[in-house]
Amino acid sequence: MVDILAFDLGAESGRAMLGRLDSERLQLSEVHRFPNRPVASADGLHWDVQGLFAEIKRGLTLCCERYGPPASIGVDTWGVDFGLLDGDGQLIFDPFHYRDRRTEGVMAEAFKRVPRRDIFEQTGIQFLPFNTLYQLFSMALDGSPLLARAATFLTIPDLFNYRLTGRAVCEFTNATTTQFYDPRARAWATSLLQRLGIPTHFLPQVVMPGTHVGALLPAVAAETGAGSVPVVAPACHDTGSAVAAVPAEGDDFAYISSGTWSLVGVEVREPVISDASLAANLTNEGGVGGRFRLLRNVAGLWLLQECRSCWAAGGAAPSYDELASLAEQAPPFVSLVDPDDPSFSSPPDMPAAVVDFCRRTGQTEPSDRATVVRCILESLALKYRWVLEQIEEVLGYRVSVIHVVGGGTRNRALCRFTADATGRPVVAGPAEATAAGNVIVQAMALGQVASLEEGRALVRRSFEPTVHEPGDRAPWDEAFGRFSTLLAGPDRV
Repeated sequence: MVDILAFDLGAESGRAMLGRLDSERLQLSEVHRFPNRPVASADGLHWDVQGLFAEIKRGLTLCCERYGPPASIGVDTWGVDFGLLDGDGQLIFDPFHYRDRRTEGVMAEAFKRVPRRDIFEQTGIQFLPFNTLYQLFSMALDGSPLLARAATFLTIPDLFNYRLTGRAVCEFTNATTTQFYDPRARAWATSLLQRLGIPTHFLPQVVMPGTHVGALLPAVAAETGAGSVPVVAPACHDTGSAVAAVPAEGDDFAYISSGTWSLVGVEVREPVISDASLAANLTNEGGVGGRFRLLRNVAGLWLLQECRSCWAAGGAAPSYDELASLAEQAPPFVSLVDPDDPSFSSPPDMPAAVVDFCRRTGQTEPSDRATVVRCILESLALKYRWVLEQIEEVLGYRVSVIHVVGGGTRNRALCRFTADATGRPVVAGPAEATAAGNVIVQAMALGQVASLEEGRALVRRSFEPTVHEPGDRAPWDEAFGRFSTLLAGPDRV
């Protein structure tokens, strides 16, 4: 039995998950869970990385007290956000949150200097206003002296790896989310940064998933009781870890990593950078085992999470199971929204934003919680179909099965709606795919698992999925026609 500790940090919370591995099964146990709340200050919205690092050390301490030191540890987090270190290795500022407003309008300014097509040709990454490229460009536009002062650029999981080991490197899967990594040259796109007036002197070495970053620093080893445990870079981007744990056989599958965000895509052996993938605004993010994740980001359960937060302010928070049950009892296809409409990015009142979108687009306004939730879940399922069909058109073939992994697997209504909307079976599970994938890549680095295929077979043996077969397509086809018209309509914001 080998014990491997995975730290999985998401937009709402973080967990320390212990993976106990033998030749037949992987067992996951939660050692420590902690909240991850953004911090608002005078200059914007930030992450509390100091507090998060304290929680990482706390999780390692608890693991050592209960189970003894693990064979290795690995950290995965969200992408795009970053820290800048000075020459002494100290943070220059608290890393900004990707929902901070400082990048509003910045993409348009970037395109004045470097055409959109040129950026995609060099990076193959979906255009999102919060990508690292535009965060750094916003600093360059403001003439920030911090860019010249910075000695080292690190994405968030790399920052934690640095705090743990003292070694400053960027892991491949997270580096690709910046939109200034060239996946064909396998190097930073320094010429792109230079054209935008962004320094390149602070870019570190890029390492692949499964790299031994280093042993714990003596101070961290003593504080936690872990000793000289090795720190391994898994797929440090949480979606990269989640996709590594998709329990698929062969290559004929799509995946949806379902949580605050939904990442809808397929695995490919080489990045797909073409006029068609640019037109579809697809992204080629790094994966495990030399693969790439051709996908598109969809807003995901963020809309439902924010609705729940608003409703909780007026009393006891309804559970997600309760909300899903309400949705299943509501009439179908009354109103639809584009989950990726800018109005849903960070509204003060998400239910009101849903109602307002329906009003502005001439639809029946949702009248209660049940119809709001039904609207969100049906719209997500239809957006999944829309994205998947675009990917298939780019690739020229149709996938036969969809694997849903992550916390969204617990939303049975959404999984069933997805099967119905896409007309293909949905295999839901595991819910803890990100932690499982993190552990699998560490196990590959330790020589306990021989390949990604062997790791996925281990997941299949360890976690029982739920299969949702598609039902009657006709009402979903009619709704999809309305939804497609909505996405292209003149009333889109």
